[in-house]
Amino acid sequence: MNLAIDIGNTLSKMAVFRDGDIAEINRFSSLSVNTIESIFNKYPQIEKTIVSSVKNADPDVMNCIKSKSRIFIEFNETTKIPIENLYQSKSTLGKDRLASAVGANNILPNSNVLVIDMGTAITIDFVNSKNQYLGGNISPGLETRFKALHHFTGKLPLLQKNNQFEFMAKNTEDAIISGVQKGIIYEIDGYINDLKENYDDLKVILTGGDAIFFDKKLKNTIFVNSNLNFIGLNIILETNTTQWP
Repeated sequence: MNLAIDIGNTLSKMAVFRDGDIAEINRFSSLSVNTIESIFNKYPQIEKTIVSSVKNADPDVMNCIKSKSRIFIEFNETTKIPIENLYQSKSTLGKDRLASAVGANNILPNSNVLVIDMGTAITIDFVNSKNQYLGGNISPGLETRFKALHHFTGKLPLLQKNNQFEFMAKNTEDAIISGVQKGIIYEIDGYINDLKENYDDLKVILTGGDAIFFDKKLKNTIFVNSNLNFIGLNIILETNTTQWP
């Protein structure tokens, strides 16, 4: 069994893999030694672990993970991956972005795939049919946009996503909801339409916390996989450890 740990900006998440399939996923506001010990106690068959972190992880937590794992990998820019990374500043590339690209390529190998991760930030990443990661873009996520409008203005309220929204709103609260959500929809559809001009066989995978919310609201046909990052991390873990007994 494998364990993939993703330490993000907002949440820390863990996925347990059994024979390549996800057996369990847990989300935490922060990781603790007790949390790590409990997952290893529940799954004593875990032998290999990969950790991807966007910030400095607690040393005690990391030492606990290492002590419990027969094989341990901390995902960074030097870690071997099964696709070619053509990003120029590899050391600054978010590990979640690269892991999702690997996951998408594993699901749709030898395909032109646009990966859209809708979390705290919206990341747009592209893997071509030559299995090359070409890079992508970053913009504020759904909740981040609502918070920004509230924080940087004097009177606008802090609102949340809503499935009911108008094309042109008739009051301020609806205007914020429609503006934020329609803006994201037009943004995503714009990327898809532009890429389709050069790649008529383009595949699109939507992932991240807000993927389900936007799934049916986009005009383009997409595939939703909320666990793409974990799939990629597990593939990277296997890529780096298949030669180990």
